[in-house]
Amino acid sequence: MDNSPSAVLRFLIPKSPFIAKTALWHTLRLSPTSSKWDLRTEITVRIIRSLLDSPKPTPLLEQQRWSVKDPGIKGKMWISKVIFAKPEEEDVRNILTETIDSMDGGGGTYTTPAVVPVEAEWTGHRANVRHDRPRLDLSEAQHYEKLMAEVTSPVTILYFHGGVYYMMDPCSHRIVTSRLAHLSNGRCLSVRYRLAPQHPFPHALLDGFQAYLGLMYPPPGSFHEPVSASNIVFAGDSAGANLSLALVQSILQINRSSTRKNIIFHGRTIDLPIPVPAGLAGSSPWVDISRCMPSLITNAQWDYLPAPTESDTVPHYPPDDIWPTDPPRGDVFCDLSMLCHPLVSPLAAKDWTGSCPMWLGYGEEMLADEGKAIASLAAKQGVTVIWEQFEAMPHCFSMIFDQLPASRKHDKDWADFCATVAGNTVAEGVPKLETKGTWFAAKTCKETDVDVMSLAVCSQEEMDERMRRAREARMQGEEGETKIMPKL
Repeated sequence: MDNSPSAVLRFLIPKSPFIAKTALWHTLRLSPTSSKWDLRTEITVRIIRSLLDSPKPTPLLEQQRWSVKDPGIKGKMWISKVIFAKPEEEDVRNILTETIDSMDGGGGTYTTPAVVPVEAEWTGHRANVRHDRPRLDLSEAQHYEKLMAEVTSPVTILYFHGGVYYMMDPCSHRIVTSRLAHLSNGRCLSVRYRLAPQHPFPHALLDGFQAYLGLMYPPPGSFHEPVSASNIVFAGDSAGANLSLALVQSILQINRSSTRKNIIFHGRTIDLPIPVPAGLAGSSPWVDISRCMPSLITNAQWDYLPAPTESDTVPHYPPDDIWPTDPPRGDVFCDLSMLCHPLVSPLAAKDWTGSCPMWLGYGEEMLADEGKAIASLAAKQGVTVIWEQFEAMPHCFSMIFDQLPASRKHDKDWADFCATVAGNTVAEGVPKLETKGTWFAAKTCKETDVDVMSLAVCSQEEMDERMRRAREARMQGEEGETKIMPKL
């Protein structure tokens, strides 16, 4: 994507009347959101919304290509690019497919993924340099040494980027991961998982699983020493937070149901049960691929994501080299038969018993009801859940409006949770981490306590029925392409 000043001007000039009208309505308090948003937020959300609701959608391959274009490395970040070698054994794939097949919602169609090397980026904070300081001309191993020299916390954040499972890359999220590393005093391993539609479910899940095992049991040629599960936190935004939750649920299911005693990974015998990580920290998790919850409509005014009723009128993506697939598939990420599988849509998961602590941060966004359901269920099953919701904020707001007080609070709490659960000593007098829900008022961030166990907006039975109906509606669409394309 061209981010040059001339390209920005070419984009904004045709939208000048739209921007002027938005500014006028906001200034005169005629906009329904003007009491909660500043002018910059109002204009930005409305521009993003207009792009996502465009009557001329961009082909998927074009979207994918510009979203993974490397912007370069400079400023206050250390980046060390690594490749976790492919294991000669296929146990990691086989136990994952066994787990998929064993869960409620199994029996659907999916592509068995190949085991491949996993690319990733170690990310850390680089102190005492300008924001435009070029990257040093060093080997990747030397960059890793520089990174580790500034790490003072035991936390290792295993990060999965968002992007609807078909866009984005570790390079697009370096500002996010370097900020988390800085605020937690730790490091991030940001995974370049395989993208749909070329690599549909469960390719990304397998890559994430290999990365987790690779942290604990380093493959040949790795820069890092073995990392204890007690120092690892799964984290991600949007689809990446979906992957984090699906990976935790996979581990729980393996430990519940697998008849195996061990798996072989790079010649090493790993005994079951597989340890769960120290924690899971998700920003605006997208956990319902079927898109069935009420907040998709009720919270639409605060978000830029297209509502399902609007998406019905959006033309199909123009054909290109990756879409539609061959044979045709009804969803970019998965076969429609898998929409209600717990590892595709973690909203469908029934049992979070034994999970690590969770931190879930949302705006007053269209995906909020999905997160509320998971938070409520997990808390009732004994999982420590920290729920934070920010009034009038859209999806992944802290990545777009990083200077807002709500964004700074969100990111600080996100990182503090990671540092707290991942092996740091809790200071004397600081309360033990306990389930807690908080609503933050717009602009002021004034806090109000909420009951996490009472967050769910409908019963489990009603939610299951909503998901089932949504899947059926999707399957009645045109063969090979969905009428409701999720664009998160």
